[in-house]
Amino acid sequence: MAFCYFNRHSFYNLMTGAHVKMVITLTISVALAACSNGDQEALSNPTPKKTMPVSVIKVQPTTVPISAEAVAQTEGAKEVEIRPRVGGILLKRLYEEGTAVKAGQPMFLIDPIPYQNALAQAKAQLAEQKARIEQTRREENRLQELLVMESISQREYDNAVSDNAIANAALQQAEVRVRDAKLNLSYTTVTAPVKGVSGRRLLSEGVLVEANSSLLTTVIQLSPIWVRFSLSDNELAKLGGYLSEQNVQNVTLILPDGTEYDQRGELNFAARQIDPSLGTQQLRATFDNSEQRLLPGQFVRVRVTTGEREGVFLVPQTAILTSDLGRSVYVVNEKSEAVMRLVVTGSWIGKDWVILEGLKAGDKVIVDNLIKLRSGTPVLPHSVGENHVQPPEHTNPARKT
Repeated sequence: MAFCYFNRHSFYNLMTGAHVKMVITLTISVALAACSNGDQEALSNPTPKKTMPVSVIKVQPTTVPISAEAVAQTEGAKEVEIRPRVGGILLKRLYEEGTAVKAGQPMFLIDPIPYQNALAQAKAQLAEQKARIEQTRREENRLQELLVMESISQREYDNAVSDNAIANAALQQAEVRVRDAKLNLSYTTVTAPVKGVSGRRLLSEGVLVEANSSLLTTVIQLSPIWVRFSLSDNELAKLGGYLSEQNVQNVTLILPDGTEYDQRGELNFAARQIDPSLGTQQLRATFDNSEQRLLPGQFVRVRVTTGEREGVFLVPQTAILTSDLGRSVYVVNEKSEAVMRLVVTGSWIGKDWVILEGLKAGDKVIVDNLIKLRSGTPVLPHSVGENHVQPPEHTNPARKT
């Protein structure tokens, strides 16, 4: 509005008499008319809204995998505790801690002398029993000839036959004792039952170990390696229901640095019930790890894929707004105005949201300057990555009076 100012006192200095009132009245009327005309012109030509430059993407329907991600932890396919099968003094460690070992490789040595002596004693008892059985056999044969000549009774001959049978049974027992002694002697060398990576020793040399109870170390099989994870009811519903080896198409492992593991996995265990304490289905997948890039105990992520979904849209995560009404985006209408639209989102794929409902082919979704937008805001859209030219500002210069 133009500011009007009139100095009435200057007229009193120049004019006197009856003409003063007439001149003052005429001058004030002209000035007020000019001010009134300026106000009406300003109201009839308001300043237009400022146009906001925005980046947009033109969405088209696409096909995306039906998948879900979960935190997982690796574990060895076989984790074996190495315990001695015989007791005695631990004499020596025969492996390097933390190195790979082969199945059957010696790892510890227990004092073998007591077991060597036990084997020698069992062999001596076996030799004694063999000599005794020869004696009973000869006695049986001799009495058989005398029985034919009727020089002895049948009872004496039957006793000789029984003695020979008892000697044969004792011979078998002696042979078993020898085999047991040999086996116990072999157990003094503790070997790795599977191929894998050895752990640190838990007992030092000179310690008295007990059979089947003292833990010496562990061996973990690294290839294949297993990955344990679980999915909630909501995640399972998005995948189409509870998982099994039949309906899972692919299992992808995502390493801690965000890269994908180059080997594809297979589901090798799916619980047939929901964990009542966590409300999840326990799952496990197996991966080849021949290069030993994975170690047991690592925290990773897995992506389980069960199929594909068609007719959905991909929108950058930065374009999605969240409020009490749900998730929404801004789209550009035919008047080049920003309009808010509610959408139904699915899962993430990389840096994009999967939009299940709320968009149609060809919609221009705004991806920046969202905090400055309101529904109906005029916008100047341009494709992501393109330079835009700011339109000149509309001016409404004040009318001079």
